Amino acid sequence: MAEETGAGLVRRRAYGAALNTPIAAYLLVIGLTAAIAAVAWLYVERPPSVADVAAQAATAPPRPAPLITSLKLPFLRPAPLNFRTLTLAERDDLVETTADGLRLPKITSNGWMPWIAYARRYDPEGPAARVGLLMVNLGADTALMQRAIDELPGEVSLAFLAGTPDLARWMRLAHARNHETYLMMPIDDPEGVAERGIKPIDPAAAGEENVRRLRAAMARGEGYVGLVMPSAGPVSQSGDVARPLVKEIADRGLGLIEIDPGATPSAMYRLTVDMGVGYARTSTVLDYKLARNGIGGNLDRMVQWTAEIWPGRPPRHDFGVLQPDAQAIDAVVAWRRRLAQQSAVALVPVIGHFECRQACMTRLRQQPDQLRP
Repeated sequence: MAEETGAGLVRRRAYGAALNTPIAAYLLVIGLTAAIAAVAWLYVERPPSVADVAAQAATAPPRPAPLITSLKLPFLRPAPLNFRTLTLAERDDLVETTADGLRLPKITSNGWMPWIAYARRYDPEGPAARVGLLMVNLGADTALMQRAIDELPGEVSLAFLAGTPDLARWMRLAHARNHETYLMMPIDDPEGVAERGIKPIDPAAAGEENVRRLRAAMARGEGYVGLVMPSAGPVSQSGDVARPLVKEIADRGLGLIEIDPGATPSAMYRLTVDMGVGYARTSTVLDYKLARNGIGGNLDRMVQWTAEIWPGRPPRHDFGVLQPDAQAIDAVVAWRRRLAQQSAVALVPVIGHFECRQACMTRLRQQPDQLRP
């Protein structure tokens, strides 16, 4: 029998047939996954191990503390101080206790004068045209005095009668309400208010006696800027009478105001220039009863006159005086509201209307801080 062709030979499967089995496919997938994982291990950044982190922390320099910041707040301009801040020692140094127990104002050992130390401050950058108010003869009526202190604007200066009961307390209260204070000169004023318990200055008396009477009046209060001469007369017009009084005022560092001193400079004014005394004067009487539209009209006219501008002429300033009266207080309060609606004229305390000539400036320079606004 003939032998079958190909018998005894092993049949060879085609190469591609092995990949067609399920097992081969699984192996291929596993191999590809392992290859991709190897590539990822080599090229993908891995987090450091716990040991590496600990080693780096031990050798790394310390980190700076985090910068703590806060939101920037809007700028708030501090409220202005109406009066100078004096130390307790400076305040004590502004008072002299005499051998007979009087407490009198005096110039401090470092040169502070009461007429500057006790003056109410104002903004020198405000309008150059300025007006002021001085209410005089406070103290005869307690209720009106309380109303004036409580209701009038702080820029209104107040002048008290030396015979006012418990005057020092009333002056402190006025100061706490931001009022600058003055003391009325103790004289016989036919048109004014009679003093209680105070001997007036007598043109016929000796100079030493009048100084003694002035000191008795000055000792009744504290913290005032100066004295107010209520009207022209023998005390202000006679050089012999006025000289010892102005010298006492100058030696104690006080200021002086004259009301309606007359058309010509008084003897008191000339003496203040020579002795270096701060001085102010006015003829503007606001409560003149026959004035058109009363006190309110006078106040408005004072502002209108002050606000007038002429080329080449310096800005005007003026201050008026008025008596303590319920109608006057109401008129001033209403006028202050009207004044606030304009910006051409500023209301400042009476100290803003003082003049200080050469001898006066020489005295101020002895304590340079007095020249600061």
